[in-house]
Amino acid sequence: MPVYKWVAVTRKGRTIKGEIEAADEKIAAMQLKRRNLTIKKLKPKPKDLFENVSFLQPKVTRKDIVIFTRQFSTMIDAGLPLVQGLTILAEQTENRTFKKILKQVTKDVEGGSTLAEALKKHPDVFDDLFVNLVAAGEMGGILDTILQRLAAYIEKAEKLRARIKGAMTYPAVVMGIAIIVITIILVFVIPVFEDMFKGVGSALPAPTQFVVNLSRFVKSKIHYIIVAFILLVWAFRYYRKTEKGRRHTDALALKLPVFGPLLKKVAVARFTRTLGTMISSGVPILDALDVTAKTSGNVVLEEVIQEVRGSIAEGQTIAEPLAETDIFPAMVTQMISVGEATGALDAMLEKIADFYDDEVDTAVEALTSMLEPMLMVFLGGSIGGLVIAMYLPIFKMAAAFG
Repeated sequence: MPVYKWVAVTRKGRTIKGEIEAADEKIAAMQLKRRNLTIKKLKPKPKDLFENVSFLQPKVTRKDIVIFTRQFSTMIDAGLPLVQGLTILAEQTENRTFKKILKQVTKDVEGGSTLAEALKKHPDVFDDLFVNLVAAGEMGGILDTILQRLAAYIEKAEKLRARIKGAMTYPAVVMGIAIIVITIILVFVIPVFEDMFKGVGSALPAPTQFVVNLSRFVKSKIHYIIVAFILLVWAFRYYRKTEKGRRHTDALALKLPVFGPLLKKVAVARFTRTLGTMISSGVPILDALDVTAKTSGNVVLEEVIQEVRGSIAEGQTIAEPLAETDIFPAMVTQMISVGEATGALDAMLEKIADFYDDEVDTAVEALTSMLEPMLMVFLGGSIGGLVIAMYLPIFKMAAAFG
């Protein structure tokens, strides 16, 4: 169906614009007039030449989903029907990919599907957590409240992810810069010094000879080194996609000396936040644990949560199997046990999540403070070592002449 771009004026004199899907221009104009809009401009939307090239289309971000969720919640709370709310949001969103998805969701709801069923067809955008909470909201008649909780959950989860990404990015950038600078020195700078030293005649100091040999190797094998690095990255990514590889790398990540404790705190914060949100939304505990396991982001943690789910199905509490793992501290399991005993498990999980969000903040700050001097020492030591090694023969000659 053709899409038309429009500019119109509301009853209050405000100029607005958007897009509308209609069989022809007359029907598009009629639909806009029904919304009490005075049309100023209405024309067919130009076709996107790269519409069917998926990798050239914009990705749906978490920010897009948060904005959609909050606005949709407000519309439902104001009494707008689902289809009308979805139609308005589809027209308003600027992300072309998200616009297509929302239009498809609208069509499915119009065709008789529940909102959860329509969202489930787009797992890359709406994950199991989102779909299950929406289903619980539809069943309980509290969809607007559920969507507000979802928006708050996604915002907090995104902040947590941004903190971890920031902690990982800094050392990676510094190491990358160090490797590039050292490579440039070895390939372009050291050969100049080598040519200069050839006329000296005497043997070079051991550090200088080592650097010269390293420069020759890197310069002659640079193409092979680059290819080997690319193949290594590809092999790691391929291995990580396998079930065995994912389990090994996830287990190794939790045991790393510096990042391991931080990742465990992130795992606890994510687990408690997700489970608390689902339980408070009325999702049955076994279903909530199943979804929490799938959205944990770590295979080791997923297996632990599935074991917890199995134990609960056999009549145990949540705290008992969690206490047997080395991921969840004693404080967490004890607080969960108190929450189960008092019937306020969802509130207790939210408190734990808030506490561990703060713990992650503190850990990231401590990690950054610790890594900064270490990386500066590495950067200065490696580059400074190369420079000193190349100046040793000059110092030697100066001492001989002196």
